[in-house]
Order: sequence, then C-alpha cells, then structure tokens
Amino acid sequence: MPRQESQADGRTERDHRDSFSYILRLAGIRRAMTGADSADGLRTMWSKVGFVLAAVTSTVSITWLVACGSWASTQWSAEVAQSVCDRVDSISQGMLEERLTEEQIERELDVIAVELQETRGELEDAVWRFDRALRNILASNTYDYPTLQPLSYLDTYEHMEINVDGYESVKQVRAECAMLGKEWIGDRPAITSHVSQLGIERGKYTVAELEQLGRALFTASFNTLDGAGRPTLTGDGEFRDRRVAPDNFNRISGPDANSCAGCHAVPRVGGGGDNVANVFALADRFDFVDFEDQLHLDHRSEVEELQDPGPQYPEPLTLENVGNERNTVGMFGSGFVELLAREMTRDLQAIERDAIAEARETGRIVRKPLMSKGVDFGVIAAHPRGFTYTTEVEGVDGDLIVKPFIAKGVVTSLREFTNTALIQHHGVVSYELAGPHIDLDGDGVIHEVTPGDVTALVAFQAKLPPPIERLPGDEDLVSVVEHGREQFGAIGCTSCHIPALPLESLVFTEPNEFNLGRDLRPGSVERLLEIDLTELAGSFERDEEGRYLIPIYSDLRRHEMGDTLDDEEVIQAGVPTDHWMTRRLWGFVSEPPFLHNGRALLISEAIVAHGGEAEPAKTRFLQLPQDDQDAIVEFLQTLQIPE
Repeated sequence: MPRQESQADGRTERDHRDSFSYILRLAGIRRAMTGADSADGLRTMWSKVGFVLAAVTSTVSITWLVACGSWASTQWSAEVAQSVCDRVDSISQGMLEERLTEEQIERELDVIAVELQETRGELEDAVWRFDRALRNILASNTYDYPTLQPLSYLDTYEHMEINVDGYESVKQVRAECAMLGKEWIGDRPAITSHVSQLGIERGKYTVAELEQLGRALFTASFNTLDGAGRPTLTGDGEFRDRRVAPDNFNRISGPDANSCAGCHAVPRVGGGGDNVANVFALADRFDFVDFEDQLHLDHRSEVEELQDPGPQYPEPLTLENVGNERNTVGMFGSGFVELLAREMTRDLQAIERDAIAEARETGRIVRKPLMSKGVDFGVIAAHPRGFTYTTEVEGVDGDLIVKPFIAKGVVTSLREFTNTALIQHHGVVSYELAGPHIDLDGDGVIHEVTPGDVTALVAFQAKLPPPIERLPGDEDLVSVVEHGREQFGAIGCTSCHIPALPLESLVFTEPNEFNLGRDLRPGSVERLLEIDLTELAGSFERDEEGRYLIPIYSDLRRHEMGDTLDDEEVIQAGVPTDHWMTRRLWGFVSEPPFLHNGRALLISEAIVAHGGEAEPAKTRFLQLPQDDQDAIVEFLQTLQIPE
C-alpha cells in the first residue's frame, strides 16, 4: 500500500491543504469551496479556479522545466526510465480519453512499480507521487471522466484537491521525462542531478555515494536555475513584497551566501568561518534591511511578550537590534555530537516518564534529578494528573530535547540545521518545507532541494571526521601541554568543558527521532538510513562498560555566561541573551576567531570573556602565574581538526 503524503514528507494533511490554499489565494479566492452561497456561486467559483489552474499551468509548465527536480534522473536503466515515462503518459492520456477503468489503471500502476526498481533519482520520487495521487483518486470514489486536467467540475474542496494533486503529479513526471539524457548548453544549474529519498529508503544508494553527493551539494554555488534567492519569502517563511536583482541578496537579512562552503571553510570545507562570513541570526525575519525608516520588531515569544510588554513605541532599527551577529560554526565530528544528544534526550525523557508514572501511582508530586552521562540538567517535578513542572530544569528546554547545534543550543539535528540554513542563507526552499507542487518563494522553481538531497547533506556532515588532539613534536612542549591539561581541570574549566562523554552506539540513523516541525521524521520513511561511524572512532578510548568516550570538551547544555557575553538584543527561541551552549572545544583552535561572534582573536581573550557560571574558573585562571596560563593555552592549541 502506498504511503500517505503526510508520511512521505513529514507534513500533515492540513499542511498540504494549506499549500493548496496558497494557490487559491494567488487568485484572490479566499472563501472555502463549501462556503459558496448558491449553486451559481459554486459554478462561478469553480470557473475562477479553472482559470487559475489554467493560468498556473501555462506558467508552471515553465516552472517544471526549470525545476530542480527535473535534473534528478540519475538512471540505472535509461530504457526502463523511458518505459516508465511512456506508461505514465499512456495512463494519463487514457484517463482523459475516458477509455481506462479503475482496474486497468491499478494494473498499469503495479507494472510501473516493478519497473521503478530499475531506476532511481527524482524521476522515481515523481512517479511515486503520481502513483500515490492516482490511488488516492480511486480510493476516494471521485474518479470520473474527465480528470487529471485543470478544469474540474467536482463539487467539494477535498475532491478538487485530490484531482489537482493528480494533475500536478502528471506534469512533474512529464517534466522529469523531458530531462532524461539532457545535455546542458549555456547557463545550467549548479546541481544537475538530485537524490531520491525513496531510492535511499530502498537501498539504491550506498552511504559512500550519499557522502559524495552531499559534499557536491555542500560545495555547490547555487544559482537562479537551482532556485537560489527567495523573492517573495523572508528567511523565516513569511511572505514579503517581491525582491529581485539587485535586491535579491542582502548581507544582513539574507539571502547572504551562494554556497554552504562559502562560510564553512576554515580550515577546510565543513569547518568554521572567518569574521567576514559572520551572519546576522534572526535578521531574516525582516523583508529587506536597509535601515531607512525601519523599526525594530520584537522577536520574542508570546509568553515573553506577556511577561514584559517592552517599550510602547518600537525603537528604530539599528545594527545592534536587527539581529545577532554570529560566527560560523564548524561541523567536524557532528555525527558523534548528534548521537550524544539523542542518547541524552532519551535519558532525560525516560526520567520524566518514570516521574509521571510514580506520581500517578502515589498520588503525590514526585521530583527527580535530571542526569545524563554525568551532566546535571536540574530537576523535573511530576504531578499525579500527568503533567510536569519544568521551572527547575536547567540548560535544556522543557521538552527535554538536547539541541546540540549552533551557539544557543536550539537546533536538534543536522537535518533541521540544513533545511533552515538553505532557506535563510541561500534562498533555496527544500521540499520538506514547501511541500509538493508549490513555488513557495516565487522564483519559478519548485522542489528546489529534494528530501534525498537533504539526507545526502546530512550524511556528508555526519561523516566529517572528528577533531583530534595533536601533540607537539618537542618533548619539552609535551610536558607543558600536560601541565596545561592539569591546570585546565584544576581551575574548574572541565566542570562544563567535560573532556569526554560516553556514547553507546556509533550507528547514526537518519532521520532523527526527535525532529520537529516539517523536518523529515522516522515515521515518514520506509526504512531508516544507517551510517556506521565506527571507522571514524578508531582513536577514541572506551570506558569499563564498553562505551566510546567522545572527546568533545562540552556538556551539551546551556549556561548563564555573564555580562560580557550578554551582547545580543534579539531573543532566540526563548533562550535568555546571556545563556550559551558550552562550546565544544575539540577542533576549535583550527577555526579562529573565537566566541559566538568571533570577537576573540586569542584563546586567552576568549577565556577572559567568560563570566556568570564560569566566573570562578575565569578568576582562578587570572590568578595563575603567566607560565601556567600559557600552559593552558598551549594545551588548548592541541585540539585540532585533522588535515
């Protein structure tokens, strides 16, 4: 049985209905179909819809021909691929000519399903959507003649949506088929072959292939034909007035980069970035920042707004309040980092479940400490009625999901990180965020990045090798390093920068079970992708329980860091401006400059900037003799990214 669309891409049925409503809004059709006042009103509305879809098809035909998906047909068998194309065309034509029964359609779809086993690429995904659309039509008892065409006489909103889905699916398959064997002359997209998520789930790609394809995507310089730019969309997904060249890029509100590797390049692809590559986090909520009579828009949550309404009159927009300047984060070893965060999340949520069960059983409030891998996350309190109090939870959100990525610790997974970065920094809208058949950002390109592409990008980042400890060749310097290591622990730095956290499993599965929003989830795929990181863990020690000790020098939780580092005005995801995720020190010396904003050019400057919970350790550092301070810095200099 084919998967429902909500399982195919992580979106709900309501999400797809909203996407279809967007098409209707483009034509000014704002009432629900069932809200028409009379039969004449219904006919008028359907005529209007027919006009819209006819107009859309005349322009969407161009959209489909330049859609990124159209370049994804990496065939295993060109002959079989062409046979699939011919069969899809035959089915659609037969339905239009009123000569196919439901049984004949189902038999043809079964034949296509067999043929698809010998092809892969975006054509496979397109044909799967076509198969799903037609089977939905048949199952809904709305199949009648004519169908799969712009004008529909069906009398309900739901019926029309089903048939339009089928119609658009036919168009996508035809566009994919038109690109079989295409040779580009002149301008061409940076990515001419896209990855099929369905093919990944069915084992048609090896992990090594996905890693290579992910690297190609990570280093690609996206252009107009790829869907770079988001003319009618802000980076946080809101509609804006259309912006085209020369206003298609904006260094502050974005899009602000052509390639992932444009920023993640120090010391090599996948690493951090120079200050010149800094971004303005959350500035993408603005249409287009030019500081001309613009006002600061508060970006706090509704709860924070109720707690502190703020000034009665908005402040003028300035470089300080437009967004939060952030230095590029490095991704080396990120597969291990996400695995650690997943295991910690499971531990914390298991403690919460146990507390709730005990509270229900005893009829009293139960408080339990939240500990995982030796890291203290405060206390959870459970009520007998099944809810919990999170006021004593520390360093993690109330959902108890450890979010290890970016400086504030608010991104759960590499997939979330990737989908968000694509739209914010490049204006490339992934299928997971836009859904099927929708040019969400108004650039004439749909399915700009496929779910399979995002999986390949995740595979590349997850397989980036972990940083290492590189000792100097001079024996005297080695002695200094070892002394610095001892001092680093003695003054209290390792209470947060924990040298190593234990990891039980080295198998990275994708997608992440804790993904939220529209990011792909395990329940949305036929089979999880498994990436074994064992070959990257050869130098890691193991504890008495056989767990790998991952030397990240972090506790993967947030801390209050004092006034010096409280330098941002825009609150991100409800995290106080003076709270920061403990920086993973492995490899950090290879990715200067330092701190969240790149303002520290020396390691010692970064240490001195610490405050808040780290104030005692900083004070002890400053009280050390200069030789001991230098020894600590020399030790930290050994935490490098491998060449």
